[in-house]
Amino acid sequence: MSKKKPTAHEALIYLMVITSAADRDMTDVELARIGDVVRTWPIFEDFEDRKLVKVAQDCQQLLHEDGGLGKVIALAQAAIPLHLHETAYAAAFEVAAVDMEMRMEELRVLQVLRQELAVDPLTVAAIERANKARHRTLT
Repeated sequence: MSKKKPTAHEALIYLMVITSAADRDMTDVELARIGDVVRTWPIFEDFEDRKLVKVAQDCQQLLHEDGGLGKVIALAQAAIPLHLHETAYAAAFEVAAVDMEMRMEELRVLQVLRQELAVDPLTVAAIERANKARHRTLT
């Protein structure tokens, strides 16, 4: 399947989907978090969230192709402006962290994203630390 270049919004969603799908188990909690990010993060304010399911399905189709993960990451990298690479990593991390349990496959995808998006180690640490702080509970 030949796919036109995704928009920046679609590419951001692709990265959240591949992070969720990394362990071949897209949980309801992860899918809900993707929806929450799309509905609430300022980067998506001009994205029609009714398109979310179609974009996620397009991404899943790409993943089933030979070299699918690499293709999706390359498409996303080309579509997401450089100044939004940190935001892209933060969105992917948000999905991986939502269930408070990161599997090896998710960690590997995040590692690849850090490299491909050239997010520096201090920024990665800040994104991850802020996410953990946001999700702490009193109990």
